Amino acid sequence: MSLLRTVPAERRPIAALESVVGPERYTRLLAAAHALRPRLAGRTIWNVNSTAVGGGVAEMLQTLVGYGQDLGIVIRWVVISGDPAFFALTKGLHNALHGFAGSGPPAGPAEAAHYEQVLADNAAELVDLVRPGDMVLLHDPQTAGLAPWLRRAGAHVVWRCHIGADEHSAVTLAGWEFLRPYLTGLEGYVFSRRRYVPPWLPAAAVEVIPPSIDPFSAKNEDMSDGTVQAVLRRIGFLDGAVAPPPFVRRDGHRGEVVRRAAVVADRLPGPDEPMLLQVSRWDRLKDMGGVLHGFAAHVAPEADGYLALVGPSVATVADDPEGAAVYAECVRQWQDLPAAVRARVMLVTLPLDDVDENAAMVNALQRHAAVVAQKSLAEGFGLTVAEAMWKGRPVVGSAVGGIPDQIAAGTGVLVGDPADLAAFGAAVRDLLRDPAAREAMGAAAHEHIRAEFVGDQHLMRYARLFTRVGGWSG
Repeated sequence: MSLLRTVPAERRPIAALESVVGPERYTRLLAAAHALRPRLAGRTIWNVNSTAVGGGVAEMLQTLVGYGQDLGIVIRWVVISGDPAFFALTKGLHNALHGFAGSGPPAGPAEAAHYEQVLADNAAELVDLVRPGDMVLLHDPQTAGLAPWLRRAGAHVVWRCHIGADEHSAVTLAGWEFLRPYLTGLEGYVFSRRRYVPPWLPAAAVEVIPPSIDPFSAKNEDMSDGTVQAVLRRIGFLDGAVAPPPFVRRDGHRGEVVRRAAVVADRLPGPDEPMLLQVSRWDRLKDMGGVLHGFAAHVAPEADGYLALVGPSVATVADDPEGAAVYAECVRQWQDLPAAVRARVMLVTLPLDDVDENAAMVNALQRHAAVVAQKSLAEGFGLTVAEAMWKGRPVVGSAVGGIPDQIAAGTGVLVGDPADLAAFGAAVRDLLRDPAAREAMGAAAHEHIRAEFVGDQHLMRYARLFTRVGGWSG
């Protein structure tokens, strides 16, 4: 049985981007691709990560691989396998690089040996696929231990880190020391933010490439108010039975929302009640419990509306062993709320059986929201912020990680201390009470994302990276 799984990423028509970014940006992108194609002749760009569904990395890879294919670039995506002990360790590394010690990486030789063995088993298959001269992008701590094997196979290896902490500490440095033996001497390193770079990496080898959204994905495509309502009824979020509503899949074909969400609620809200939404993985660093407590203590007593905490089905995200525990904690916290407040809070898990269908569900939820929250304790980048802003929704976010990079003045509200529930609640209350402010802020948010975080910028930065790493800049 193979340990590696190839992820099919549908070709995405790059020409559609011109209507969003304008002819000048679109022409620059085509010129960059034209210059890169002959340099990549006979080579493949490989992306390697640990999950095909759930989380921003998998979603970005679907988009970038699809656009790359339409630009005539040979680009592939494979997912590694691991056992529970491996993913528990890498989840600890993930938290440590964010600066949280509670489940930091074990430093013992037995854990390091197990990490290396799992990746050696995956590498044995991967080096049979990768040819000398190919480009390999390894994503996040789960894949770092593959780098030595791929370098020996003659590949150009770049490690792409989507996570990090605003300030280095003993905890983050311990996480980096665990990874350092596998990452030393690579040709390139990509980070979402400059502040995430550990001090021992050579500055000349580091590129900063923020993530981007795909405005034509099932998660971000335009959706009428009627379709939004139909999707929410179909999944069981609002009352009412409807026929399966349509959406457009990544390959351009018609899809339908047929599956239901798992909803924990004393009552379902009415379609016109204003909603505060946070949608993210059930991860302690996303602080779903903090959002719940902030709403219960500082929003519900003084403002109308309800809270929906939404995440993926906890049985389907293979590389996140904490998900089920975090979701269970949120359910217990919900049960402990006073009855009147509990009736205004929903916990929702969305099925991941069909990635496009799941994305359409998130699209409808974000468009239905009056206000979107991202009250993370730490954040690699937090692309759900850009996704909500693209839909013209004001976001109340913690001033951590990449969230301040996305929320410019007048496009949302930043809360300086993610533990300050009163400040978070006040920001939400103000927006729930002021529809005109929400509309103005949402319009500014949409334009900011169009200018800064659409896929052409992302692809251009990768083209420059590949040119440098391949030694073709002369």
